[in-house]
Parts: sequence; structure tokens; C-alpha cells
Amino acid sequence: MTTNDKITVAVTGACGRMGRMIIDNVAQASDMVVVAAFDKQICDPSVTDATKLANTLNTVKPDVLVDFTVAASSVEIIKAAARAGVRLVVGTTGFTAEQRAEAKEAVESKVAAIISPNFSIGVNVFFQLIKAASEGLPSAAYAAELIEAHHKHKIDAPSGTAVKAIDIIKSVDRSRTIGSYSIRAGDIVGDHSVLFIGDGERLEIIHRAHSRQAFASGAMLAIRFIVKQPPGVYSMDDLMAAMNVS
Repeated sequence: MTTNDKITVAVTGACGRMGRMIIDNVAQASDMVVVAAFDKQICDPSVTDATKLANTLNTVKPDVLVDFTVAASSVEIIKAAARAGVRLVVGTTGFTAEQRAEAKEAVESKVAAIISPNFSIGVNVFFQLIKAASEGLPSAAYAAELIEAHHKHKIDAPSGTAVKAIDIIKSVDRSRTIGSYSIRAGDIVGDHSVLFIGDGERLEIIHRAHSRQAFASGAMLAIRFIVKQPPGVYSMDDLMAAMNVS
């Protein structure tokens, strides 16, 4: 840490919705300071061209780089940060299995990184509830369906949150068939519903994000968490365990 012992933060996708919100949150935090911001388009004089990311990271040496971009760019960003010894908070979604493996290999033993499809604390409790329901409602008697809705500009479908929810359900019962439906319309921030449907009843577990601040608040907690961790790849489960959230 530098700058009066504040956590120094760099942000990619600085001209995007999440990038701008992260920068605003960091600017308002008494224990953090933005020392670099990057984007492919320059929306502000304080934003550096993304092609200069590697050189800037090596020069500025921020404590943490926050990345909410797109999968293909994010893998290269993760590699550059790991080479520069910069910790990572990654909220990018849409990774393929190969990209996830590539990112993990770049990080392991080099830096600490927390990578999550969703930094909302509420969503991560939602994941815990889905797992409990999957364990209590066997596939032989209850069908499982997932519906997710996002704004019209979201590229990946199903969402990263939906993919993780399906993985959680499958971890309980690999043979379970899960219907998945994606909606891309308007300015929906993020809605996720999982339904367990049996004869004469159904259980619905729902999370709705009304503002991207839900994700930004979680990312701020992740920044404070990751600066204290040894090298390795961490998840929101690790953060929530450290917070004693269950």
C-alpha cells in the first residue's frame, strides 16, 4: 500500500457502467484511492488506453486491479496483472471452460485473485439457498427450472450467475435435468429465479438486483478481502466465510 496507507486500485472498463460505478465507490471510500483507469475508448482524460495496461501496471504497481469487462479481454488482463504482481477482483462473466482454466493458471502461485460471476452478497446467499433446496427436494419428485433476465446489452446468455446456479444444483445430483431460460430486454439489471416444481406445490427462490450498486458494494468488500490473502484463486464463498456470513 502507498498513498497514506490507502489501498491503491486500478480499474479496467473504466468507461463502462460497472467501471464508472467502481471508480465512484472507490473515490468515496476513506481507505482506497484510484491510481489508474483503463478502457479501449477514452471517455475522460484520466482514462488510459487499454493497450498501455501492462506497462502502466508495472510502473504504477497498484494493490488491486478490478476487472468487469468481457471474457476474451479479461483473460489477457488477468495475465498482465499476474505478471506485474497485482492482485485481482474479477467480475467478468461469459468465460469458457478453457478461458477459466487459462485465467486460473495465470494467477496460481503468483497473486491473490477473487473471481466471481456475481459480487452481490444477496446472490451468494441465493446460491446457498439453492443448494439447500436441491438437497431437500430430490429430482425424482421435483423438476428444476431456471429463469434469468438482463438488459438488452448483455452479451452472454445464460448469465454467469445462472451458469453457477445450474452448477450448484448439478453438484447435488448430476442426473438432474434443469430447464434454463434467458431474457434480454430493456434495462433489467439482473433477475434470477430457480423453481423446484413437484405435484401440488412449487418452491421459488428469487434474487432481483435493483441497481448495479449491489455488485459494486460486493466488489468493494472483495478489494478489502483480497489485499490480505496469499496468492491463489478465491471465490465469494471465501469472502463470506471471512465475514462469517452463512
